[in-house]
Amino acid sequence: MSDPADQPSGHATHRRLERVADWLLPEENPDRAIYGAILLGALLAAESGLHDTLLEAFASALIAIGVVWLAHSYASLLASRLDRRSPLTAAALARALKHEFALVRGAAIPLFALVLAWVLGASQHVAVTAALWSAVATVVLLEIVAGTRMRTTRGELVIEVGVGVTLGAGIVALKVLVH
Repeated sequence: MSDPADQPSGHATHRRLERVADWLLPEENPDRAIYGAILLGALLAAESGLHDTLLEAFASALIAIGVVWLAHSYASLLASRLDRRSPLTAAALARALKHEFALVRGAAIPLFALVLAWVLGASQHVAVTAALWSAVATVVLLEIVAGTRMRTTRGELVIEVGVGVTLGAGIVALKVLVH
């Protein structure tokens, strides 16, 4: 195996992106992690400026993602129980919560950006905007990771990244339209 110092810096950056993507996207249910990042970005866009403090904004985001996580877990479990005609058990609930926890993982990057901006002394507006943009960047970076994993051509990668950018632009448009 070659020494990482001998590799071009692009390879090191790619490896770092891969590690972040691997943490963010669990093998089981990776779509929920993507959904968590998009959802939290849209939530921050829609309610930015509605709170007086960063603590209120953070608490609101945390509660919202928690409610969505519980709702997805509950809906998934209830659908399964209805299909299989099985009773609610603590073990089944734990499995559903674990399966849907990817939503929380996806929201972790924007939440981290919000906390980091807060710790660095940013205003509430700047911190929420940083968290919103981190959600957009997460979606775009995941498109880049997906494209490089698939070894797509540059043209295909441009289209794939364009889809992520379009989704991110929708989140930003929500912020602009609401405020």
